Formats: sequence, C-alpha cells, structure tokens
Amino acid sequence: MPRTCLECHEKIVGREDKKFCSDGCRNAYNNKMNKDSNNYMRNINNKLRKNYRILSELNVDGKSKTTRTKLSIKGFDFEYFTSILNTKTGNTYFFIYEQGYLPLENDYYMLVKKDI
Repeated sequence: MPRTCLECHEKIVGREDKKFCSDGCRNAYNNKMNKDSNNYMRNINNKLRKNYRILSELNVDGKSKTTRTKLSIKGFDFEYFTSILNTKTGNTYFFIYEQGYLPLENDYYMLVKKDI
C-alpha cells in the first residue's frame, strides 16, 4: 500500500516512517494543527503574551519591584495569568509561565522569575 503525505496526499518516497513528502508540507500541516482555533483562544493567548513581555521587560535581573501604575500604563491585564503559587508563609504569587509577581502594600509589586 503506497504511503501518502498527510498534507498534500502525494506519494511518499523514502523511509518507512515518513509522514510528509517535504519540509514545506510538514510545516504547513503542523501550523494548521497548532493554530488557535477561534478568536476567544487567540485573544487570551495574545493577552498572556503581552503580560509576559511586560514582566520580562521590567524584570531583567530575575527579581525587581514596580508599581501597579507602571504595569497598567504598559497595558498589563491582571486578570490573565497561567498559574498561582501559594507559599507556606501565606504569600500568593501569580505567574505567566516563569515570570511572576507578588502584590505588596501600597500598590507595589515584587517581580520574580522561576528557575526552569
């Protein structure tokens, strides 16, 4: 039985375990499979990316302090994060991937970066 490319359905020549006829077909197939399927997902992912960029820009050294005003001016959206870390001391850190923040007193925030 001849094997066919998962993207363009052309005959595949070469190794038995090949799934695509070329790198172009492999890339096109994977791009289709991994794209955000609807506007809701796309909008949330865009907000997470923006939040991540803002934290990365303000937290170059891995640990720093900033204000809520500075984050808000840059467009940070406090409703979107990827995880929460509750410490034994009762602190609650909010993370966007490995970049995180801890709300402090007087609208200050401690910015941290997890070691990954």
